[in-house]
Amino acid sequence: MPSPISWADLRGRRVGLWGLGVEGQATLRALQDRGIEPLQVDGVEAFEEAFEQLARCDVVVKSPGISRYGDQCRRLAAAGPLVVGGLGLWLAGTDRSRVLCITGTKGKSTTTSIAGGILTGLGESHVIGGNLGVPPWDPAVPQDVGWWVIETSSYQALDVEVGPKVVAVTSLSEDHLPWHDGSAETYFRDKLSLCTRPGVEVVVADGGDPLLREHLPARDIDWVERAAGRWCEGGQLLGEHNRRNAEIARRGLKALGVPGVDDEARLTEAFAAFTPLPHRLTPVAEVDEVLFVDDSISTNALSALAAVASFPGRRVALLVGGLDRDIDYQPLADGLAGRPDLLVLTLPSNGQRIGRLLAPIAAIRDCESLEQAVQEGHAWAGAGGVVLLSPAAASFDNYADYRERGAAFQAAVSRLGS
Repeated sequence: MPSPISWADLRGRRVGLWGLGVEGQATLRALQDRGIEPLQVDGVEAFEEAFEQLARCDVVVKSPGISRYGDQCRRLAAAGPLVVGGLGLWLAGTDRSRVLCITGTKGKSTTTSIAGGILTGLGESHVIGGNLGVPPWDPAVPQDVGWWVIETSSYQALDVEVGPKVVAVTSLSEDHLPWHDGSAETYFRDKLSLCTRPGVEVVVADGGDPLLREHLPARDIDWVERAAGRWCEGGQLLGEHNRRNAEIARRGLKALGVPGVDDEARLTEAFAAFTPLPHRLTPVAEVDEVLFVDDSISTNALSALAAVASFPGRRVALLVGGLDRDIDYQPLADGLAGRPDLLVLTLPSNGQRIGRLLAPIAAIRDCESLEQAVQEGHAWAGAGGVVLLSPAAASFDNYADYRERGAAFQAAVSRLGS
């Protein structure tokens, strides 16, 4: 692998920009701020027409959604340009001793927001960036801060050649397989590659995750074996897994050297004002003593299992289904086996596939719409029960994103209440 280059190293080079989404726009601003007018190509559709021009570039900065395993990216790299990502450029040129990168199949956004909440409460200057927040290389982002907490996706991890001081890993399960060459093993390797980059001194990881135990390649890992203590109880976190994420965040900040994270009283005060991110195990309303919970961010079996486990001893109507991405749902069936008082309400498009797998262990009802599922879940759950949207699938078949799906769930609940 060649020596990593930073944003400063792009001056005087022919630069292409491939992908003009949110991160791509930040990259464009960063290039223009340095006096560089790049060749702009908006995604894979315009690639063929612009290929010859891109091939003449010295460096092409691509958006993370463009897979390095795709034919277009392979062809471009073979043609000569150095294909890089914005996060890799930023890490190569920043003070990495002040950077915590947080990754994981599920829980990374929550853990990143918890870390930000702690830093805010402790009065520490910081930036929350990456997938959650803003790209840290955007010229609009202040650079004179004490700490950086960067949510890092598996897409971005492959663009990183030198790592931060601390990496935290929340979980590991199958996800995003089409991007990662269709292989779970490739996804696991790519996701965890961040942990072994040069410069990484500490890896904090969930010790209760068997796949992490099996696949994490780093040594001298700080395994988190227990959930956070009383300091996080005022932060409105639902679920044992979220309290474990809180402890992962605290340990990551401790490894970074943030003062005050070992002081229980200061932590309690710092976290009292924390508000969880929306659509992540978020209570929506109670109707006839039935609790409705929006966990629309759930896109795989691991997240749905954690959501159901957050309501021990209660009747749960679980809404599942969405865009099919060839994920193995057997772990969902295994994890729910023996769970009493469970009704599974299936949603388009792959809900019926999930339902067939779960039929031996739970009651199944196929629903044509989210509205129908909300109504049937309410009628079944009864007083003290829970209707839980935790789809274990992506949203892009019927919704713009998980936020729109969550909003549709909340709207259906409000109509039920009226």
